Order: sequence, then C-alpha cells, then structure tokens
Amino acid sequence: MLRRPSPALTAAQVLLELLRGFNLLVGVVLLLAFAATFPFEPQFFQFFSKRPARIDPSWLVPILRLWMLLALPLIAIVHVFFSRLLAVIATVRTGDPFVPENAVRLQTIAWCALGGQLYELLFGVLVAAVNAAGSNVPWKFSATGWLAVVLLFVLARVFEEGTQMREDLGKMI
Repeated sequence: MLRRPSPALTAAQVLLELLRGFNLLVGVVLLLAFAATFPFEPQFFQFFSKRPARIDPSWLVPILRLWMLLALPLIAIVHVFFSRLLAVIATVRTGDPFVPENAVRLQTIAWCALGGQLYELLFGVLVAAVNAAGSNVPWKFSATGWLAVVLLFVLARVFEEGTQMREDLGKMI
C-alpha cells in the first residue's frame, strides 16, 4: 500500500542523501590530502615548526598521515550506515517497514554504529599522540554513541521478532 510520505520522512531522506554524498566527498578529499602530504612535506614541516613552535613536525606529520588513512574505512562504514538507513526509509514510504530485510538492515546499521564508536576510541588515541607532539586537540569520551549502539541492536532484534510474528500470523490466517 502506497501512502503519502510525511514531510519529516521526506526531509530525513533528503538529509541522508546529502550526508551520504558529503561523506563520499570527504573520502575523496582525504585521499587527495593524504597524497598531498608527500610532495608538500617540506611546507608542512616548515609550517608546523613555526606555528606554534612547540609542535614537533617529525612526529606530527606521520601521525596526521596515519589518521587520514585510518579515516578511509570509516568513510565506508558511514556510507553503508546511510545506505541501509535510506533502504529502511524506502520501505516506510511504501507502507511496509516490517519486512525481514529491515531487521538485517538495522543489524548492519548497529554494527556500523559500533564500528564508528570503536573509531572514536581509536581517534582518541591518535589525539593523545598528536597532543604528545605538541598540539592541543580536544577530545573527550561520550557514552551517548555507545547507548545508541545498544538501542540499534535491540531495535534490530525487535524488527526480527516482529517480522517473524507477522509471518506466523499470516500462516494462521
């Protein structure tokens, strides 16, 4: 049954499409920035040697390169997250969100969210390394994302149970 989509659902879809495109653009920029660190290494060293003087560029530049490389799989994780969420929205638009595929999609979204949280911790370690090189990058742990991961896994299980109940009910009728 095709229903008229709510404005909120349409806005969410547009926003997610924009964010997915922006995420891919960030991935391209990261690749270009990583490649640029090699031919422009003398300029990076000169810049970081002066502003502020306490930064050690021989320590900072390799960490920044590592940071950029490690961010690339995160771009893929975020892309999968947005793609699966858009697929869920598509089923809501058609009026049939309680399908087995959405339970799988929600579980994938939960795994992506968990991956993002693990990356958050990894980047916290990198922030500590960059700060040890003389920088002053802020970072703090937040439990909010971890709670969202738990919520997503529970929601995936609710969808799985709901679709199974729906199938069982269909067999009884």
